[in-house]
Amino acid sequence: MGSPSGPPFDPDDPDRARRERDTEPIPRIDPDDPAGYGPGPYADADDAGYGSAYTGEGRSGRAWARDPDGFRDQPISEEELAGLRSDATGMAPRRVLPLEDEPSSLVARYLFPTERYRGEWKRHWIHLTTPIIVGVAATFVLGYLSGFLAGRDVGALTTVAVLLWFGVMGWVAWKVADWWYDRFILTNKRVMVVNGIITRQVAMMPLTRVTDMKYEQSPTGRALNYGTFVLESAGQEQALRVIKNLPNPNELYLRVVEEMYEPQAVEARLGKEADEAKADDGA
Repeated sequence: MGSPSGPPFDPDDPDRARRERDTEPIPRIDPDDPAGYGPGPYADADDAGYGSAYTGEGRSGRAWARDPDGFRDQPISEEELAGLRSDATGMAPRRVLPLEDEPSSLVARYLFPTERYRGEWKRHWIHLTTPIIVGVAATFVLGYLSGFLAGRDVGALTTVAVLLWFGVMGWVAWKVADWWYDRFILTNKRVMVVNGIITRQVAMMPLTRVTDMKYEQSPTGRALNYGTFVLESAGQEQALRVIKNLPNPNELYLRVVEEMYEPQAVEARLGKEADEAKADDGA
């Protein structure tokens, strides 16, 4: 009887563990096992649940190929799919509030017929912080001063204090009215800022000229939900660049970016909303 093939067994051979690992039988991957690792029967290397989809080089130097059907994706629940599923138009779910239907009379005069209105915003109430503080301080200071002077029989100075208070309150009212008429406007073609009571100022920038846009929020702005927008236009000077104290800056940012890069998505959504409104009216 001849001797077995291969070198004789040597317990101190440093390569013995590697040879035993390389010659271990490879488990067959069961395609019906959702995890991809079934306790199926063992097979030789030529028929071990491997195919020709992926080829590579193992640590032993032997070529191997993995059958992609041997692994299956875990099922996704309905809750997980809810945030990914598109609507009937193929659009992803909205992340911002619905768009307004019609511009106010203050804004409509500045829009041309082929322009599509997307929304208008007044500045955040934080814009009125200085007038409000001045009005409250003037009321307390001049009220105390008027009472103090009234007991000193100096009627002229009391009248001056009262007139001064009316002047301060008139300035506060002017600032509030100016805030009310100050609007940031978005259309499908441009962004605009309209302000002024007696002297009206209209600044605009075409969306096609906007090369960079960002908004900044201070800690107070994050707490009260307002921010400052900065628009850049091809490195040139423009009338509309920094717009301070705009409310809901994240929503506004999404609207402007969507209008710049996905105008078809906006039109499709508006068309769908219009159809739903007609259907509700018909019902």
